[in-house]
Amino acid sequence: MSDPASSIHLQDISAALGSVVASVSSSIVAVHSHRSRSSGFVWRAGLIVTADEALADEGDIAAISPGDEPIAAHVIGRDPTTDIALLRLDRSDLPPAPIAAIPAAVGALALIVGAEEGAPTAALGIVSRVAGPWQSLRGGAIDARLELDLAMRGQAEGGLALNAAGQAFGMAVFGPRRRVLVIPGATIERVAAKLEQHGRISRGYLGLGLQQVTLQGEEGVGVMVMSVDLQGPGAAAGLRQGDVLMTWNGEPLRSVSSLLRALGPESVGQTVTLGLRRAGEAREISLTIGERPLR
Repeated sequence: MSDPASSIHLQDISAALGSVVASVSSSIVAVHSHRSRSSGFVWRAGLIVTADEALADEGDIAAISPGDEPIAAHVIGRDPTTDIALLRLDRSDLPPAPIAAIPAAVGALALIVGAEEGAPTAALGIVSRVAGPWQSLRGGAIDARLELDLAMRGQAEGGLALNAAGQAFGMAVFGPRRRVLVIPGATIERVAAKLEQHGRISRGYLGLGLQQVTLQGEEGVGVMVMSVDLQGPGAAAGLRQGDVLMTWNGEPLRSVSSLLRALGPESVGQTVTLGLRRAGEAREISLTIGERPLR
């Protein structure tokens, strides 16, 4: 026979989890964009944060809240480097979900609340990894590395990650090999605020087409200039097609991707020293990083 006391305890846990889901469900929406289905949450009145990766690049967008008809939504801005997109709704009466930079501990319970067709969905697991700030493969600065061990429905991407107390600490997204990651509240607040104000996140721009090359006769790699934007910072600094970049502020260049990751928002306006080879001759050139133009 089961222990009645244990049964009551499990019922209490079950009721508490259900209460957490209910408490935030009015702030969670299903996001429909072209052929994509995901989730989002009300960040501020009339504004929805969702996962950029799950948002279609074209077509109409609609948000569906519990028990409601679809609400037209419009893109304010997108930042693929942090996987954050900001949408504006045609109405502003949905309640925002408070989200904060709450510390997470490995082994702590985590609950993901998303939506499908306006109805809430939930997944329960644990925090499996916590680490410090990191850069995404696209060069985005993310305030903490948070990984969850749970099975998340595809349409829940962009939903809220909550702790056992029901506090939202980030947005759930899929990482490599469908690993569930959390974009922390601090990153969301920083990036969404810039998207609301400017519609985009500034990125550094060199005005160069680059390709990684193996250096003959020695260890390591270089980055060859394959093309030069005549109106860009590289041309202004005197870089030419065929130059092989070797160092960035005295540090060896490891790959094109590592160079591109250095071109974050803070890099715009900075002056860097590039060590390079031109026709076998070593040179140094100072370059002031520009802002990537809108395409």
